[in-house]
Amino acid sequence: MTVYFVGAGPGAADLITLRGLERLRSSPVCLYAGSLVPAELLEYCAPGARLVDTANLTLGQIVEELAAAHRAGLDVARLHSGDPSVFSAVAEQLRRLDALGVPYEIVPGVPAFAAAAASLGRELTVPGVGQTVILTRTSARATPMPEGEDLATLGASGATMVLHLAVQRIDAVVAELLPSYGADCPVAVVARASRADEVILRGTLAGIAAMVHEAGIRRTAVIVVGRVLAAEEFPDSHLYSAHRDRSCGAS
Repeated sequence: MTVYFVGAGPGAADLITLRGLERLRSSPVCLYAGSLVPAELLEYCAPGARLVDTANLTLGQIVEELAAAHRAGLDVARLHSGDPSVFSAVAEQLRRLDALGVPYEIVPGVPAFAAAAASLGRELTVPGVGQTVILTRTSARATPMPEGEDLATLGASGATMVLHLAVQRIDAVVAELLPSYGADCPVAVVARASRADEVILRGTLAGIAAMVHEAGIRRTAVIVVGRVLAAEEFPDSHLYSAHRDRSCGAS
């Protein structure tokens, strides 16, 4: 059997990849991350599949579910919100499956930051404005951040920043980023990106915290900070320039 770690996408059921959908439909066991995975997506599970909500399970209990399916010769679709490569807690599961000799496959999904950018109608890498995107979070009650990855240090670059799991600390986020980005820097908060109840807030560092508090946003949101959010005057990309040497083909 194989454990398929499937990126379920940011929320909308139809944003799962075709490969992810195939793995979901063919697996007799499905472990999913509670309300972070849309209920509509579970309707695609194989008829009679065993569904396990992992929201209240410990890591040990989750791994035992996977190991038990392996012993029974059953494939497992392990659904994670967004993409498994970012803030998914997949790494510790893979480490334990490696120790147990349980095979697995990772199926990418649409990450929350990509869905948020789509909802905002913005590219996060705009020529002459911003070509770097930092994906990060804050500590709070979660695992401490490694040395040198605090917001003040990361923000010194002025790069576009996307913060996950940080909206509950919006006041602290603003305070740490203000010295680098300035009070007038554009900011957007997208809650439940791609879902029917999506909420989008647009503002500046000076005022975004009050907007978040007023909207009552406490979870399932990303914070996007950077000049790219309001960029209108910028040079066209060289990619499609009429003066570009195309003898070597696209790259």
